Amino acid sequence: MPAAGGGRAGPGPLRQRGARRLQGAPPASPPAPRPPAGWRAALGLVTVLSFASRFHRLPEPPHVCWDETHFGKMGSYYINRTFFFDVHPPLGKMLIGLAGYLSGYDGTFPFQKPGDRYEQHNYMGMRGFCAFLGSCLVPFAYLTVLELSKSLPAALLTAFILIFDTGCITLSQYILLDPILMFFLMGAVLSMVKSNSCADRPFSASWWLWLSLTGVNLAGAMGVKFVGLFVVLLVGLNTIHDLWDLLGNLSLSLVMFGKHFLARVLCLIVLPLTLYVAMFAVHFAVLNKSGPGDGFFSSAFQSQLIGNNLHNVSIPEHLAYGSVVTMKNLRMAGGYLHSHWHLYPEGVGARQQQVTAYLHKDLNNLWIIKKHDSDTADLLDSSSPVEFVRHGDIIRLEHKETSRNLHSHQHEAPLTRKHFQVTGYGINGTGDSNDFWRIEVVGRRAGKLIKVLRSRVRLTHVATGCILGSSGKTLPKWGWEQVEVTCTPYVKDTPNSLWNFEDHINPKLPNISLDVLKPSFAEILLESHMVMIRGNSGLKPKDNEVTSKPWHWPINYQGLRFSGVNETDYRVYLLGNPVVWWLNLFTIGLYLLIAISTAVALKRGVQLTSELKELSRVVLCGGGQVALGWLLHYLPFFMMGRVLYFHHYFPAMLFSSMLTGITWDTLLKFFSRFLSPTTTARKVYGGGILALILLITYSFYLFHPLSYGMIGPMASDPSSPMAGLRWMDSWEF
Repeated sequence: MPAAGGGRAGPGPLRQRGARRLQGAPPASPPAPRPPAGWRAALGLVTVLSFASRFHRLPEPPHVCWDETHFGKMGSYYINRTFFFDVHPPLGKMLIGLAGYLSGYDGTFPFQKPGDRYEQHNYMGMRGFCAFLGSCLVPFAYLTVLELSKSLPAALLTAFILIFDTGCITLSQYILLDPILMFFLMGAVLSMVKSNSCADRPFSASWWLWLSLTGVNLAGAMGVKFVGLFVVLLVGLNTIHDLWDLLGNLSLSLVMFGKHFLARVLCLIVLPLTLYVAMFAVHFAVLNKSGPGDGFFSSAFQSQLIGNNLHNVSIPEHLAYGSVVTMKNLRMAGGYLHSHWHLYPEGVGARQQQVTAYLHKDLNNLWIIKKHDSDTADLLDSSSPVEFVRHGDIIRLEHKETSRNLHSHQHEAPLTRKHFQVTGYGINGTGDSNDFWRIEVVGRRAGKLIKVLRSRVRLTHVATGCILGSSGKTLPKWGWEQVEVTCTPYVKDTPNSLWNFEDHINPKLPNISLDVLKPSFAEILLESHMVMIRGNSGLKPKDNEVTSKPWHWPINYQGLRFSGVNETDYRVYLLGNPVVWWLNLFTIGLYLLIAISTAVALKRGVQLTSELKELSRVVLCGGGQVALGWLLHYLPFFMMGRVLYFHHYFPAMLFSSMLTGITWDTLLKFFSRFLSPTTTARKVYGGGILALILLITYSFYLFHPLSYGMIGPMASDPSSPMAGLRWMDSWEF
């Protein structure tokens, strides 16, 4: 036994017991701390309350709310097996589609815009699935805090914070990715904590179970949204810490350490990556029909989609004068060379016809290849010989719909400074020398023929020497938010300045099959990730959409309108319970103060009782893991360039809620120990926890209409149920 006052134990029996435990033998005495009495009954209570709060009035409103227009539509695409593009990995949408399919939804509702009524369409299966996963967050958080603190009141306080948070309820009741993401995120954290608790019995069945479940949940979180990387980082840091401790244990052989290392590689790297790749395999196998996402991907990928104009078709292999073609930029999601009748606005270069890159199939993507010095109409005569386009030829490209030539000149491009503007110019194909382009194939010699789809070509402007390219920048509304096309004077071969010919129409030429283009799964997987990453970084807010900044989120500065804008609408407003959120924010600062004080006291060798030692462990180890989770799920957003919304904070909010439960439980225990008799201390401790729970519950009573919907006067009207509750001018209810 250790000596009183924290002296060291003798070297023999204790070291042997530790060695046996690390080798996988059953744990020796003393046994691990048991969960507090009544924890199962409390778990049942908070689980019932969680499900009741999430499923209450779930069918209302019976119309599309906020981003249901996106994720409900994507669920429909899975049911109809129609290919689409989204900036997030596929798991969340696949699960929504599966829930809809199993509940009888037929995938025919269009999900065109918020406010569209569902009518006879069965939307409850998809909402119910998201509500179920959102309801699971409460028992997950309860069990996590219980494991970290061994305190039933701390776990209950955390559970009530999440049960009665209006924001968590709202986010769980609609067809969204957020409850799915947070389900896997909290599942990973709970599994990690449970795995840590099995450290004294490695390689046991429970140890393997929790370690494997951690990997499964990591794959799930990553498979829903890329921000799942933050929980991967949290688990990774925890794993590095564990392995470092094991490496320093001299009673553990290097062979056994190697087994620990390989077990973690298998469960936390190989298993998640295998599951993650399998998700994409299922995604591409299910979505095998052409749809609105085709244009974001390469020609080779599109040729595999049923219904795409490149699927199972034969087209002429070599480019010829008089051919009608489309040109696709080789930059990921670079788009098709496109023009339309609209002109560049006043002050943006020459006021000529716009030329852009467009990500969707469209008749305005069609161009006719002509000789630079003569009309090509006679070449389409069936009796005239075919004349092929060759590497090094000088050509004109005439836009089929508007009969204007692809043109450039030394006016500045609209967005990319030091690049030249590209326009459509001329009348019925008649223009000037600024319409001439030299076509060159990368890696080919002069005079060689140009292959459709397979040749990577560069178009050099003859007059200025610049190269046609797609900058990847999105034009303003005057450019229909399409992608900017410029002529760059910097001569270098990059995907931005390289193109391939995709569609090719020429009745005088023989056709070849496109089966030669079939890409491998690895190529498809890489391409899809490049497209998603680029799409994510290029996200811009929609009209009248409320965006926010990361510093807004912890203070509950501004919510999101899910439904309704006036007195006659059914209004739902995403806003956190103010008492909960401000309590969480205050507790973060309080925790830092407590943790620093505790660390300093331990460093200075202050003698602590066994009770205070346990409280110190909970603060620094349990609270530290949760605080690190909050930091990892919040701070990275300050470095992101993409558009951000209030709902991005909710994963971090889960960690701050758990930190609140742990911190206040520890603080009340610390102060109550100075009171006597013991009954008074217990009353103060229990009364403090109860007061916090009652405060949270009452604030939910006041603000619950935000989640469950309001009809009638706005908050500024004294007769409104929210009258007097608009505590911040930035709240819009």
